[in-house]
Amino acid sequence: MTRADAPVAPPVVLTIAGSDSGGGAGIQADLKTIEAGGGFGTSAITSVTAQNTTGVQGQHLLPLEDIEAQLTAVLEDFDVAAVKTGMLATSEVVDLVVEYANDLPNLVVDPVMVAASGDRLLEPEAEDAYEDLLAAASVVTPNADEAAVLTGREVDDPDAAEAAGRDLVETGADSALVKGGHVPGDAVVDTLVTDDGVTTFRHDRVDTEATHGSGCTLSSAVATRLAHGDDLTEAVASGIDLLSSAVRYNLDVGEGPGAVHHLVQTRNEAARHRTSEAVERAVAALVEADVSPLVPEAGMTVAGATPYAETPDEVAAVEGRIARTMDGVRPNRGVRFGASTTVARFLLAVREHDPAVRFAVNCRLTDAVEDALGELGGDVPSYDPAERSTDVPATETARWGVGRAFEASEETPVAVIDRGDVGVEASAMVLAADADALVSRVRTVQSAVDEA
Repeated sequence: MTRADAPVAPPVVLTIAGSDSGGGAGIQADLKTIEAGGGFGTSAITSVTAQNTTGVQGQHLLPLEDIEAQLTAVLEDFDVAAVKTGMLATSEVVDLVVEYANDLPNLVVDPVMVAASGDRLLEPEAEDAYEDLLAAASVVTPNADEAAVLTGREVDDPDAAEAAGRDLVETGADSALVKGGHVPGDAVVDTLVTDDGVTTFRHDRVDTEATHGSGCTLSSAVATRLAHGDDLTEAVASGIDLLSSAVRYNLDVGEGPGAVHHLVQTRNEAARHRTSEAVERAVAALVEADVSPLVPEAGMTVAGATPYAETPDEVAAVEGRIARTMDGVRPNRGVRFGASTTVARFLLAVREHDPAVRFAVNCRLTDAVEDALGELGGDVPSYDPAERSTDVPATETARWGVGRAFEASEETPVAVIDRGDVGVEASAMVLAADADALVSRVRTVQSAVDEA
């Protein structure tokens, strides 16, 4: 039989940028990010670079007529919903893009001037040419160094970033997102300035040099969300969330620092079903083993995080917990994402120190259980919530306690003991990189308790 086709119509996004033979930035990063975000990526290549994770070894600017031919071909055939620019290299290319500005909706201008390696990607005389392009932009996304070039203002703190953003909006851009990655500080503060006001986005800095392609990825993500119809603030917030994960879970490729993980959210979403199944498998194994001596009074929770989990909604857990019954242990309900708050937040706190840990289960803490934890053959640190200082809010107890536990350990703990507090039952949190290892550790503890 002949099957009917089932075409889909994703929004089309056009990137006008240079090619990165190393695959981490430029056109390659743009197209990966656009497709990951549910868009259809098209391109107009301005320059071919010979580069990798260590730097740029060479670049070749395409003839202007070839760049124009690409733009014409794409715009004549596709209903382009958003456009982003990256490496434009010369004033002539910038001027060419300006000529097409009326046909470039939701124009996101990433003023690429210098590669992450420090190699220059824009001729100095082309900097002035950006003025007309900025005036046509829906949003311009400079980092602190690029904002300084464009405004003549040193950007070394969030206030200066806001001032630079206002300068860029005054040039005619609808908005400016001044990125804070190059501004010193424990937190990265990105500043979005529009005629209507200022919005800041703050997230913890990731201790890594693997940021190759970060600007390309962010601007492409923002353009893709605009193509989907998101408003500007939503699009920027979504792009920043993606980049934050892409930098933390960077790609260890090449001899240099590596590249950001353009598909991090796509891969994470794809792992949800496998993660949920792994938690269900662990629950079934613990029920079969009848781990009643290890079940806390409030019940036991088995939790599993997706590979790149950052929030409780990315942690699958037993809904309603596993409870002791006359016939052994039984889960109250099934497994779903977002079902656990306490164990999920504890697991996420552990992953701040070692992202390889993906599974956890809370066990009852007795003297026998504490002794049995020694059979796991690894570090089992503990913390006492009563020692938490007043400047640490109660909602951050787990994060604080896990930090103390890792400070006291030479390697990733196999379990962490929470001594409990007023109204909070003491517990032992058993940890593992996979569900089978988690079950094995719990059974080891159970056997030791039974033999005691």
